[in-house]
Amino acid sequence: MSRHKCDVAIIGAGTAGLVAERSARAAGAKTLLIDEKFAGTVCATVGCMPSKLLIAAATAAHSARKAQVFGIKTEKVTVDGPAVMQRLRAERDAFVSSTLTGISELPDGVCIKAKARFIGPNTLSLDNGDEVEAKAIVIATGSFPAIPKPFEGLGDVLLTNRTVFEMKDLPKSLAVVGGGPIGLEMTQAMARLGVETVLFDRDEVLGGVDDADIQKNLLDVLTRDATVHLGVDIVAERQGAQVKISWSGASEGSKLFDKVLIATGRPPCLANLDLQQTNLELDSHGGPVFDCATLQCGDAPIFIAGDANGDVPLLHEALHEGSIAGQNAARFPDVAMFTRHPAFSLTFTDPPLVSLGEVTNAQSISGCADYSDQGRAKVEAKAQGLVRLFATKSGGRLIGAQMFAPGADHLAHLLILAIKREETARGLLGMPFYHPTLEEGLKPALREICDASDTVLPV
Repeated sequence: MSRHKCDVAIIGAGTAGLVAERSARAAGAKTLLIDEKFAGTVCATVGCMPSKLLIAAATAAHSARKAQVFGIKTEKVTVDGPAVMQRLRAERDAFVSSTLTGISELPDGVCIKAKARFIGPNTLSLDNGDEVEAKAIVIATGSFPAIPKPFEGLGDVLLTNRTVFEMKDLPKSLAVVGGGPIGLEMTQAMARLGVETVLFDRDEVLGGVDDADIQKNLLDVLTRDATVHLGVDIVAERQGAQVKISWSGASEGSKLFDKVLIATGRPPCLANLDLQQTNLELDSHGGPVFDCATLQCGDAPIFIAGDANGDVPLLHEALHEGSIAGQNAARFPDVAMFTRHPAFSLTFTDPPLVSLGEVTNAQSISGCADYSDQGRAKVEAKAQGLVRLFATKSGGRLIGAQMFAPGADHLAHLLILAIKREETARGLLGMPFYHPTLEEGLKPALREICDASDTVLPV
């Protein structure tokens, strides 16, 4: 048995863990990065990048079918499923290779390939028999796809984000369970690739956006390609090479599918860490109680970052949290408070679904921009959806937005910058909007806010 000593030990070599290690080392700490596999980040391997590769293929097929709108005639569009999946994996593997190259370039002695568990607030036991003693520890163990009990035991007809991209071909039919970001993206993409796709969700709201107008637009768009059953409970039963899904509630029925994709959430990977050995206060889900501004767990020398804390499971937040946790672990016990980013979530449907900042402030006012008649959107045959902006009544300072509109993934970055810089609707209206662009479609919403606030429209 070897006993390793360091200033900061990081458990998990995903996005948050890699950033935490780099940040702690940059702050002068001696670091150890402990991971079971060093297989690459979730984003590169089974998350952001492979899903966007599938969406890109779906967009190409959809655009080809829609070309006749512009007077462009094509032959019947066919989808080569094996070719789609082959390209997806080839490009995905290139992203993973780049991540692994970065890991291989870490200083000698930093990486330890092993499973770690706590045997004290400063001490870890590794499954190779070694122990690690650290002045501070960062938990960055990520998350895993939850499989509800009704779907346990389905075998190879069951898919999660870890297995769906390993399919050699596209299925003929697919049930998607869960109407969150992953479920929405995969439903639309698979349907546009010619897969008979049905989305099921117990909730009545898709994508976590409760704006009634946006929900209506989202449902209208989604059901052009796929079938959607909301407000239903599901029973799954394996039948030969297929799975029978029966549902009841707002609607009822049953249907056989080739595959079922579970997209019901990704809880933190904490079960095997023996957190009880740390004396940390745990929440109702068994995770450590932590401070969002410092990422410190209580007053212990333990910090938690990325998907492991279950707070905001998004890549840009994992990057930010890894930096915060790494810096504070290196400077423990003199931890610093950090200002967190405004809320920012983006689902890559077509059009994109976005939520920014505060959208439920009782003191806020709002303005709406309808993209069903917006100039640039009509030019591109993408005229659908809307944008709702939120601002303070006093001064019209922008505080949030909900969007389901063409180009919303780009509009969101303009708006999040405006929110961070505390820009007002009047201030944004004073900037030049080039014509014709999707950005100028925001102007009706900005004017509504100016009309409803104690401000004056620019000349």
